This record gives sequence, C-alpha cells and structure tokens, in this order.
Amino acid sequence: MGKKIRTRAIMISAVSLVALYVVCMPHQRWPNVKDISSLSQIKDNLSTNIHLGLDLRGGSHLVMQVQTGDAITNITRKNVESAKAKLQEKNWPFTEVREGEVSLDPSGGRYVDEVIVSLPDTTRNSEIKSELETDFNNHTPEGKGWQAADHGNTIVFKLSQDVQNKERERATELALQIIDNRVNQFGVTEPLIQRHGGEGSYQILIEMPGWDDPERVKNNLNADSNLEIRLQAKGTSTYNTREEAETAARPLPGGADQYEAFPYSERANEGGTGREGWVILEKAVVVTGLEMRDARAMSSSVGAQSYEISFSLTPGGATRFGEVTGKHKDDFLAVVLNNRVKSIARIESQITSQGRITGGFSKKAAEDLALTLRSGALPAKVIYLEEQTVGPSLGADSIRQGVTASVAGLLAVVAFMLFYYRLSGVNAVLALVLNLVLLLAALAMFGATLTLPGIAGVILTIGMAVDSNVLIFERIREEMRNGKVVASAVDVGFGKAFLTIIDTHVTTIVSAIFLFVFGTGPIRGFAVTLVVGLLANLFTAVFVSRTIFMWHLNRSARVETLSI
Repeated sequence: MGKKIRTRAIMISAVSLVALYVVCMPHQRWPNVKDISSLSQIKDNLSTNIHLGLDLRGGSHLVMQVQTGDAITNITRKNVESAKAKLQEKNWPFTEVREGEVSLDPSGGRYVDEVIVSLPDTTRNSEIKSELETDFNNHTPEGKGWQAADHGNTIVFKLSQDVQNKERERATELALQIIDNRVNQFGVTEPLIQRHGGEGSYQILIEMPGWDDPERVKNNLNADSNLEIRLQAKGTSTYNTREEAETAARPLPGGADQYEAFPYSERANEGGTGREGWVILEKAVVVTGLEMRDARAMSSSVGAQSYEISFSLTPGGATRFGEVTGKHKDDFLAVVLNNRVKSIARIESQITSQGRITGGFSKKAAEDLALTLRSGALPAKVIYLEEQTVGPSLGADSIRQGVTASVAGLLAVVAFMLFYYRLSGVNAVLALVLNLVLLLAALAMFGATLTLPGIAGVILTIGMAVDSNVLIFERIREEMRNGKVVASAVDVGFGKAFLTIIDTHVTTIVSAIFLFVFGTGPIRGFAVTLVVGLLANLFTAVFVSRTIFMWHLNRSARVETLSI
C-alpha cells in the first residue's frame, strides 16, 4: 500500500509543480529568483501567460459587411474589355460594348451583371454569342454562368444568380483571409476574425483585445494596395500640370496613347522644400503588387526620422523586373502606389528580386503601407455596421468583479465543505484548489483566451467540482451507516460514485463541445474553460482526493472512524 501511495503522491506533485510553473513562470526565458520572490513579477508573468479577451482587456470590436456586388461588377467590367478585344481580334464589326443596367444589392450596394453588345446587323449573332459566351465562362472559376440572349441587333450576356451567389461567397471568404492577414500583422494577441450574421449577410466580425485605435484598424483594412512599377518616358521630366505633361507626351515614340500622366510629390532636399508635379510614365506595367512577396518598413539613409519600404518579388515578377531593368540601364523607374508616384530612381544596374519605395515616410506610415502591401488588396469594398471600443478600465472592472465572484464562491464552498464534512472537507478543498491551478495551466499552455463568460465557466467548474466531492462523501457515509469499516466504505464509495461522476462530466462536456462548435467568441470562451475545468476535475476529484484518503487510512493499521 505504501509504495502505491508513494507513486500516486509523486504523480500528483509532478503535475502540480508543472502546472504552477506554466501559470506563474515566464515562457520566453529562463526563470530567476525575482520570478519567485517578487509579487509584481509574478503578476506580470500571470498577465503574459493568461491571455485576456476583449471584454477583460479592452480593445476594438468591429462588424463589417463586404459589398459583394463590387466583385460581380469587377467581373462584368473585365468581360466588357475582353469582349472589345475579342471582337477587334476577329474583325467582327460592332457598334458598342457596354455594361448593363445597375442593380441594387440586398446589402445596399450596387452592382452590374450584364454585358451588352450592340451590332450593326444580326448576320454574326450566332458566332459572337458562341465566342463571347465561351470566353466569358473561361474566366469564371465555375467555368459557366454567363448566358446570352438575342434582342435584335443587341446581344445581352448575363451572369446567372447561382454563380453570382458563389462569387459573393468567394469574395467574402477572400476578404476574410486578407483581413485576417492584415490584423495578424498588428501583433494583436488572440484576435477574433470570423463570419458573422446569417446566410447572405456577408458580414465579418473582428475583435482585437488590447487595441484601442479602431480608426487605424479601419484605415488599414480599407486601404487599397494597388502597387505598380513603371518606366518613366525617356527624355521627360516633372511638369507643373497634367495638361503640360499630356502635351509633352504627344510627340513621344508610339504616340500619346502609350503613355499616362501621374501626380508626383518630389521629396525635399536636405534644408530645402519639395514641390508637387506631374510625370509621364509608360502605360505598360513592369510589375504589380500581386507579384509582391514581402514588404518591410526600415530606416532610411536620408534622415533619422525618415523611413522607406523594402520589398521583394515573386520569381515570376523578379524575372520580368530583371529583363526590363537590364534593357533600360540609366533610364528611370517609378513606383506608383494607388495612382500616385511615390518614388523615381535611376536604373544603375540590373535589378531582379528586391527594391525599395522611398519618399520620406514616417515610421507609422511606412509600417502601415508595408502591412497593406504584404496582405494584398480586398476583392470588394467593406462598410462598417458596428463599432465599439472597450476601454481597459471597463475590462479591469470586469476582471475585478469576476475574480471577486469567483473568490466569494470559492470561500462559500470551502466554508460549507469544512462545516458539513469536517476534516474530509479539507480533502475536497485541496482538490478544488489544484483543480483551479490545472485549469489556469491548461489555458496558458494552449494559448486560450480568458473572457468574462470564461470566468463564468470557472465558477461553474467550482460548482461541478464540489458536486463530485459531495457524491463521493455521501456514498462513503452511506456505506459507513450500513456497517462497513472505514477502509471498505471509502473503496466502495469511490467505486460507486465514479460512474455517476463520469456520466455527469461526459454529458456536460458534450454540451460544451456543441457550444464551442456552434457558438461565437464569448460562448466559445465559456465552453473552453468549462471543458478544461471538468477534465481537471476528473483528475482531482477521483485520483487526488482518493490518494489523500489512502494516505490517511495508511497512517495506522486500523482506522476506526473517519471525520466526514
């Protein structure tokens, strides 16, 4: 018996020490004496190890809606241009190719889902319908969806509702991924980004604990990232107005149609001032932001307070970039961001995979721009339906009230157990304290987020733990009343209560799993703490509590009474 108790005691001690280490000690470095002796350091370690949710830590809560009609309109507009190119390629005469009527989206936005081709006569209607319908459908992920109908000299191509719905879902999922990428770049601990609302609502929920600047979040989530690198037209400079730039482009090789004027803010020289102007760039784009592999903000050599963006390209973009820069040595390249020239630099040698965007950015502007470029452009515009900022003081109040409720509940339970079950109540109290330590250790180990509903789950776990001990103690009392000796009563009591405890815990865990699968953030927090607490309780109520009884009974050859 002594060896069995010793083995159990070693197991319980090891589990307890590991749990205390996970909860109270730092995870990113080796612990030191201060981690044990300093109360403030222990609190800092606890706050680092236990991640708090939005309702406890404070932060930003946003509900946005993806204007999925934009995705449908973009597809339609691309097909308008594709139809023009195809008709010109085939030398088929046409009067015009245009978008159809604007429709009202259920979410309040507008979209276009028709391409209208007007012809001088109907002789080629059949050929044009077949050619363009096939071409349009080749550009849809489904490979179908566009249907053509004759109306005399006009052919109307319309995207089916079924494919539109799939495109809307695809746009929402893509927006969710991009927003998730952008939010994660902020370094927020345990952000919540997920679909929100019912089917067809196309809403996204964002919760960012500890982040109290929702405007910056919105600016970055809404930011376009249309990056292009183009060649500056040879022999041109900076012009005061667009008209001057367009006039200067007319005599250039290939004609003015091969060039485009862009606004440009010249960077100020040291001790001087810059000026606004216009530059002429070739329409052909060398590389785009889609070929961007990475982008990082870094200090600029221009000045201590100046920053720039260093970027790298995908293999395909790097190859094309290398070809162009190799052929145009001593010419100028312009970095165009959102239709505005940010930087112009001379090509001194062939460049392949890496480059820089300069322009005297502040640190915040450079970091935000780099973040936007890394995460890609949203497939459709988003609007904000709901915005809330939870202050840290409110979160502190929630923590204080939640901890107060937990401690009050724990003290009430301890008082009841000691009063009603006497010394056996001490057994239950020790198991209950270990249960809470294991619960916190599991939250810290798996990086789970503790929310206010999660604290409610902790309180419920305390109740379930007490319930398990009550079942065991009452069984032991019943066996002792039936005349069994103490050792036999303890064995039978634990044996009979075990199946009941398993039954209650398993059914509750199954219910909590359903809450986690189908619930939202706060409900999931409740479910997580409840499941972890119940699993810990199975260990403490059955294994730890019984070990304490075994140790007590083993102290003498025959125990005649039990304080229970």
